Amino acid sequence: MAIRVRIKIRSRFDPSKEVSTIALVNSGFEADTPQILVPTKLARELDLYARIFEARIESYGTVAGPVRMYVLPSSTIVWIDEPDAQSPRITCDTLISDTEYEVLISDYLAGELGIVAEDFRHGFWRLKTDPPDRIRKSYPPQRWI
Repeated sequence: MAIRVRIKIRSRFDPSKEVSTIALVNSGFEADTPQILVPTKLARELDLYARIFEARIESYGTVAGPVRMYVLPSSTIVWIDEPDAQSPRITCDTLISDTEYEVLISDYLAGELGIVAEDFRHGFWRLKTDPPDRIRKSYPPQRWI
């Protein structure tokens, strides 16, 4: 199992475009800024795909080799979507992928959101603001196909 959290993503271009979704916390997705990878289908729901002409194209290393993605700097706001969560709202660079079907959170964004991994094998996590005995359970994957 992996750690998947429920988040909300809001477009900075159109604040009425907001989606609640499950995201995979990917510590191997190393970034120098808060970044979130979204599949094309979700990018369309957030009206980000319509701004693809403004994006820069970057190459990212993956286990399957390099892939090119569209990057929209500072284009979304992301926060943990739990009723009892004390999560900051983080402005993120958004990577749009036409090959990935899950939302992925970079290591940088996970840190900014205050996500603490307790047990990757069993999918246990908590927030830095949670009491030490508050353990949260991972969500099942959500695929944007």
